[in-house]
Amino acid sequence: MSATLPHGSLVELGPQVREYDAGRILVGGAPPRLVRLGARALPLLKNRRIRLDDPSSVRLAERLLALGMAHPVTAELPPFDASQLTVVVPVRDRARELDRLLSAIGGGTQVIVVDDGSYDPYAVVRVAARHGARIVVLDVNRGPAAARNAGLRQVRTPYVAFVDSDVVLGPDALLDLLRHFHDPRLALVAPRVLGLDGSGGWAARYEAARSSLDVGPEPALVHPRSRVSWIPSACLVARVDALGHGFDEGLRVGEDVDLGWRLAGEGRRVRYDPSVTVRHDHRTRVTDWLARKAYYGSGAHALAVRHGSAIAPAALTPWAAAVAAALLAQRRWSVPVAAAVLATVCRGYARDVTAGSADPRRLAVSLTGLGLAATAGQTSALLLRHWWPLSAVGCLVSRRVRRATLVAAVVDGLLEHRRLAPDLDPVRFVLARRLDDLAYGAGLWAGAVRGRSPRCLLPEIRGRVR
Repeated sequence: MSATLPHGSLVELGPQVREYDAGRILVGGAPPRLVRLGARALPLLKNRRIRLDDPSSVRLAERLLALGMAHPVTAELPPFDASQLTVVVPVRDRARELDRLLSAIGGGTQVIVVDDGSYDPYAVVRVAARHGARIVVLDVNRGPAAARNAGLRQVRTPYVAFVDSDVVLGPDALLDLLRHFHDPRLALVAPRVLGLDGSGGWAARYEAARSSLDVGPEPALVHPRSRVSWIPSACLVARVDALGHGFDEGLRVGEDVDLGWRLAGEGRRVRYDPSVTVRHDHRTRVTDWLARKAYYGSGAHALAVRHGSAIAPAALTPWAAAVAAALLAQRRWSVPVAAAVLATVCRGYARDVTAGSADPRRLAVSLTGLGLAATAGQTSALLLRHWWPLSAVGCLVSRRVRRATLVAAVVDGLLEHRRLAPDLDPVRFVLARRLDDLAYGAGLWAGAVRGRSPRCLLPEIRGRVR
């Protein structure tokens, strides 16, 4: 039997995975795949779950785990002892927040606090000493990547948690994440990071519902082509011997993205588990909030240098790009051309992909519809977020561009408002979402201009579902 997960563990299909033909065909994963279950495998999947209790169930679970179609049920994994974990906390000032974090960690877990050039290092030292944490002091501010690495070099346990000082940990959050390391291929796992407080002005309430560090409510295998393509370094748990030299100290932003992608590129697993949540202090002053969004966007150029097209703002199939271009043209021929392309794609799916299904046409239509929905979302993001400077120029000279941009802005905002149900009325939520996109896009373009390269702005054209 494979040593992937302990005997008796449960894995569960992700919410995005769709079942067809009474469960014999599964569609989903990252990137999307179509998987056919044979007569022996089908009974192993019960209520979208697989219990690992024999070699056949282990093989099926491993296949679906590797494709990002299934994920471990955290509560069903055996616990680890807290003595196997060391927590590394990079901090610059923020003594009050550090005290709150160390109080939540409590005893039984080793903690290393790395002072990254604080203006008042004595306040940090006093808090660390009061909680029995080891202290590493950097004479000058070297950035979060270097601070984490300085702590990592002092770790002597097999697992390490990196937790920012402004994070609020829930009970057993780190130990729950540690359960995932029964998977020997796992290198890194992260919880869902939610805003700490949704009270206050509209920016605070928007950020509470749609924080930049919140990558969603659904579990995922993390890599550049996944639905969740990165996890924030605000809270991470890692296998020490998988980290190598750790974070790239040349990056002040995006170092978490880079680490996850390097580990995934080495064939290791990086997992996102939203069943475990932590809280994070977010910026609520509008100017600070916008500046932070732009700062996040500015890191894309450096990631493009290191990872090429992995940072592409959109990944479209050739047929999806053709449909998007036809509809954006808004000519009399646009809908007939788009419909012809979609019909051709649907026939191709029915012939090449869904053959053998009980209803290949229905499945082909469903696959085409899923692809069209993904295309609409990515095209909207290009117009409103990644390429908004081009959209703004187009709006000045073209009624069609104005119409497309306005429709995308309103529909996207209202759909997101319905999905999130924030404590904010639709009008202010849509405006906040557009400001979020404008700030991020400004940082993205500023980084590209400084780096003298458009690589982080270029979409990728790639193949269809396989």
